[in-house]
Amino acid sequence: MSGTGEQVIKPGSTIGVLGGGQLGRMLALAGRAMGYRFATLDPTPDSPCGQVADQIVAPYHDAEAARKLAGMSDVITYEFENVDAGVAAMLMSESYVPQGSELLYTTQHRLREKRAIEAAGVKVAPYREIRSEDELREAVQAFGTPCVLKTATGGYDGKGQWVIRSEGEIGEAYETLSRAKTELVLEQFIRFEKEISVIAARSPRGEVRAFPAAENIHVDNILHLSIVPARAPAEVLEQAEQMAVRIAESLGAIGLLAVEMFLTRDGELFVNELAPRPHNSGHYTMDACRTSQFEQHVRAVCNLPLGPGELLTPVVMANLLGEHVAPLLEWMGDEAGLPEGVAAKVHLYGKHEAKAKRKMGHVNLLTDDVNKAIAWVEQSPIWKS
Repeated sequence: MSGTGEQVIKPGSTIGVLGGGQLGRMLALAGRAMGYRFATLDPTPDSPCGQVADQIVAPYHDAEAARKLAGMSDVITYEFENVDAGVAAMLMSESYVPQGSELLYTTQHRLREKRAIEAAGVKVAPYREIRSEDELREAVQAFGTPCVLKTATGGYDGKGQWVIRSEGEIGEAYETLSRAKTELVLEQFIRFEKEISVIAARSPRGEVRAFPAAENIHVDNILHLSIVPARAPAEVLEQAEQMAVRIAESLGAIGLLAVEMFLTRDGELFVNELAPRPHNSGHYTMDACRTSQFEQHVRAVCNLPLGPGELLTPVVMANLLGEHVAPLLEWMGDEAGLPEGVAAKVHLYGKHEAKAKRKMGHVNLLTDDVNKAIAWVEQSPIWKS
């Protein structure tokens, strides 16, 4: 990691953000409230982050554009993990990148990530590296079906993976995913009861804090709802938070680290994936916690004391995809139908085109009863479109 571990980036400084999407936008909005300036590098003109920061329009791998960002910035962070690790490493030699490039290198590759999680003493689903169709057949026979074949790099929101449900799919699955020209990994299918995630923050001074665990519900492999408090035993949620802290400390993470987990029927937790950045499942913190994940990330990378992450109110975060925008805007005219004891906080990301399945915003439903808020989402015309 670059820096001395003692360097404090004070308000009034400029934070450079590699990536100009919605996470960068919400990061900049939180940081501006604290007095920081922001610059972002993104190939899309008038990007979500670029609307609230100075923007350099260039590809992420453009080293000269990255150097320009470095020249404008007192500290650099990133808002998604597919930033070119080589560019991040170059920037470390020319600017202050407290997150470094090592964690990017680890989390951009599923095999390296799994080995790092195991090195922290935390369980992942049983897995094997796959280098040939014969190896895949052998592993499928060992794990049984269903099992999940994934590319080691790339892929998000369900892309880059194949759920193998019978041995008859092995050939097609291998042929399809091997086109990515990267290593493949086969994971044993975990029959989970719930998906849980915890966002932990760590600063260069070594302070670590975790936000309350969220229960996540996905539709078509895209996050639909995050429910907090998660509907699971308190001791399980405490264990999930401790696991996230252990991984953040073991990896020497700086900033936020999102840890996604499976909870089985017998109360066992397996880590599924890591993301070294603000995370969709942490958006509930914006309205329901003493400190949002975005303010916490700013505090961490700037080496300020971390803020308290306690939950102030139960909350349900509901994602808004492209097909939800028109009914949402119509509903916002009178916000009809909200049950008593539920308040809706709408966050839209400033994206220009509302494509189907594209994340356009989210709603945080602050509530006295998460089941009441969930029931409202299930019957609302916004999410039935």
